[in-house]
Amino acid sequence: MRRKILITGSNGLLGQKLAHLLVHNAEVEVVASSRGKNKLDQLLPELHFVSLDVTDEQQVDQVIQSEKPTHVIHTAAMTNVDECELNPAACWQLNVTAVQHLVNACEKYHCYFIHLSTDFIFDGAAGPYRETDKPNPISLYGKSKLAAEEIVQRSSDYWAILRTVLVYGIAHDYGRTNIVLWVKNSLEGKKTIQVVSDQFRTPTLVEDLAVGCWLAIVHNAQGIYHISGKEGLTPYEMALQVADYFQLDKTYIKKVDASTFTQPAKRPPRTGFDISKAEKDLGFTPHTFQEGIAVVADQI
Repeated sequence: MRRKILITGSNGLLGQKLAHLLVHNAEVEVVASSRGKNKLDQLLPELHFVSLDVTDEQQVDQVIQSEKPTHVIHTAAMTNVDECELNPAACWQLNVTAVQHLVNACEKYHCYFIHLSTDFIFDGAAGPYRETDKPNPISLYGKSKLAAEEIVQRSSDYWAILRTVLVYGIAHDYGRTNIVLWVKNSLEGKKTIQVVSDQFRTPTLVEDLAVGCWLAIVHNAQGIYHISGKEGLTPYEMALQVADYFQLDKTYIKKVDASTFTQPAKRPPRTGFDISKAEKDLGFTPHTFQEGIAVVADQI
């Protein structure tokens, strides 16, 4: 069966990787969508793009009605945790209200809805987490993503929720940095960086997450899946691995704890995921962090 996949947030990190992964797949017709202009028009001129503001209910309905996708992969979100805390109305509109619009349209036109979520729905008291563990978010970002999950779970049509952790990678014309680039650029500039050693994550290469989305479609996944790296690492440990890979001076990396920083939003101390369900059901096999650094290095 030929699938027609609509990607929301196609200008973002995951959205761009999904477009690259799927656009030349003979089994798939891709519709990329985002607010504003298409950032991939030069790199992927063959990519079909429609402008879409997911917070506009009428526009969501119109686009899904006219494009008639079989699947929607929803990657658009406000993911800056501190920005969410400082702009709660905007956070709720993009992370919750928009999801309701999309779920409504997917029910109406019978599209399979894949929703991207986060480890920040957990409080970080007892990670790594399984899909069955009880959420308890401690930031507005986490609360908004949990509220969105609850909307998706009430849907009467096909759906899957893919939760992920600390996604890193490189995208075209993308304003935000990531742990690999931040450490590399700082150490190359002989700049001292403070990196926390009391938070644990399972960092996720964005290419792996894109493949996880595709595997969910191929296997008609239903329910919640944890899609991340396998290794539980602190940001400090990640920084040391980046320094080693690029043969940079590690003395510029200063180990600190989270209390060093005053940030608007609380961070869960110990998250990370048990991904055995995704490995078993979907055949998901992520890169190690070391392998992920190499993938990023090739793209720099």
